Amino acid sequence: MSNHTLIIAEAGVNHNGSLDIAKQLIDAAVDAGVDIIKFQTFKADKLVSKDAKKAEYQKKNIGDGDDSQYQMLKKLELSDADHQELVAYCHQKGIRFWSTAFDLESIDFLHSLGLGLWKIPSGEITNYPFIKKIALLHEPVIMSTGMCNEEDIRNAMEVLLKNGLTKEQITILHCNTQYPTPMKDVNLKAMLTIKQDFGTIVGYSDHTQGIEVPIAAVALGAQVIEKHFTLDRNMVGPDHRASLEPQELKAMVKAIRNIEQALGTGIKQVSDSERANIAVARKSIVASTFIKKGETLSDDNLAVKRPGTGITPMRWEEIVGTKAIKDYQPDEQIQL
Repeated sequence: MSNHTLIIAEAGVNHNGSLDIAKQLIDAAVDAGVDIIKFQTFKADKLVSKDAKKAEYQKKNIGDGDDSQYQMLKKLELSDADHQELVAYCHQKGIRFWSTAFDLESIDFLHSLGLGLWKIPSGEITNYPFIKKIALLHEPVIMSTGMCNEEDIRNAMEVLLKNGLTKEQITILHCNTQYPTPMKDVNLKAMLTIKQDFGTIVGYSDHTQGIEVPIAAVALGAQVIEKHFTLDRNMVGPDHRASLEPQELKAMVKAIRNIEQALGTGIKQVSDSERANIAVARKSIVASTFIKKGETLSDDNLAVKRPGTGITPMRWEEIVGTKAIKDYQPDEQIQL
């Protein structure tokens, strides 16, 4: 992933429980040019207690007067058959299908699909049995760190490493789980601290409005970007309002691909595109007045002017004090 930012389009539950909408999301992700489209795999009965309440942003975004997180999630489940159909559809469309498990049984089911890559979402980073079960599969892991401090990350890393993973198999995503995240709370530099302290690949899972923060994250060194998207932010559901619409997702991907090229090699050198401008923009030593052959060249009869096709002004001290080898007209380039 070092030369290419892995861009994950997080469809999540923005399908609203509809297989048709899920396929439309896949089509939009393909059109945007992302690497992976990711859904969420869970059974509400295994994920949440019946009396668990919705988050404030979920209440605001859904506005149905029902405070039950269980009832909300029950409507957003995808069946095993739905998953298999979506995997086949992604294969047909040439994009990688991925999903986040939220309970132990869902880990087993996704393992049966042979996805080969695991996501530890922010809410599960303190779920020891969940993390251990994934670690024991010995496959690469991407771990989000919303609502975390460094101790939380360190504890989760310890579970992963003690159960068979190496640091090279782990990517840590900086994240804030407020939907949408206020700009003042993004703290993008924390991603650099994570890289320094844990020695893993790092990336950024974004919940801000707009596309500028993930683009900035890539410029800072993120090798993975995850971003929620939807067909329409006005749809009813917990995550639509903090998601990109298809054209915005496409713009984000284009900008990130441009940034990848713009980052370059890190070696300061003349580029092919600017090489021809050297002669145009730089200057040469020229005569400032008429100079006779044999006359001493000095600060009084020399000047510096474009184009840069003659002697570079960096050799000024070398030229001053020598004799003119010919007659020079004003503005004529001096010759050795």
